[in-house]
This record gives sequence, C-alpha cells and structure tokens, in this order.
Amino acid sequence: MAGHTDNSIVIDAPLETVWEITNDLENWPNLFSEYASVEVLERDGATVTFRLTMHPDEDGVAWSWVSRRTPDPVTRTVKAFRVETGPFEFMDIHWEYTTVAQGGVRMRWVQDFHMKPQAPVDDEGMTAHLNRNTAIQMQLIKERVEAAARARSLA
Repeated sequence: MAGHTDNSIVIDAPLETVWEITNDLENWPNLFSEYASVEVLERDGATVTFRLTMHPDEDGVAWSWVSRRTPDPVTRTVKAFRVETGPFEFMDIHWEYTTVAQGGVRMRWVQDFHMKPQAPVDDEGMTAHLNRNTAIQMQLIKERVEAAARARSLA
C-alpha cells in the first residue's frame, strides 16, 4: 500500500511567470506559508539539492528535510524526491504546468509516498493531510503569483 495525491489549480498568469516564480526555491518561504527557510545545498546542472525547514508546529517542532528537484523547462515538468525521508519510506513529487484554453496555467502536483511503520500517521492519514494542506498552499501560491503577474504587467 502507498499514498497518492493528485491536486491542481489554475493560475491566471502567463506560463513563464508561473514557472519562474514557483521554481525560485530561495523565494519559497515567501510563496508557501508553511516554509520558514530554504537552504540550497548543491546545484548540479538543473538539479538542486536543498533543505526545507517548516515553521514550528503546535508542539514547537520545526520539521526539516532534504529534497532533490529537477525542473525541465522544455516539458514544463519537475521531478522531486526526498533525500532525507523522515517519516516516509519514500516521497516522490511530480509538478506539471500546462496552459489551459480559458487562459492561465494549470499547476498540478502528484505525490506518491509510503509512510514508515513507526511514523505517527499511516498512508491514508498522510493522504488526507496532504490533500487538505496542498489545497491551502496552492490557493496561496495562486494569489501570490497572480498578484506578481499583475504588478509585472503594470511595470
């Protein structure tokens, strides 16, 4: 058994703007509400290995992990996975960007994972958590990218 989520949102902004802003790792603490910091550990061509640290949770724990991410500007996709898996056996994430007929960009995140037996939550519980949290983060990203696109169009 493994966990799987598939979420998307349409962002009313040019593809280049959505791609640029959402792939600017160093800016993620300003794009996502859950990340306190991003530390780039290594760059190898387009592939970036980085540490994400979240804001402390209700117990004061600031969760942190290392991920590796490879964007492909030709296919407008990103493949990522956790290097330091923490409570996960594995966590793979696929980002996909497509223009939509009515205008804007559909940003899609597919997450495949499996929780370790000793993790505080199982695959089903993590799937529910990720689906809730992804909707919140995607809405926030939509609002922030659309605001940036409007500001750029006025400049």
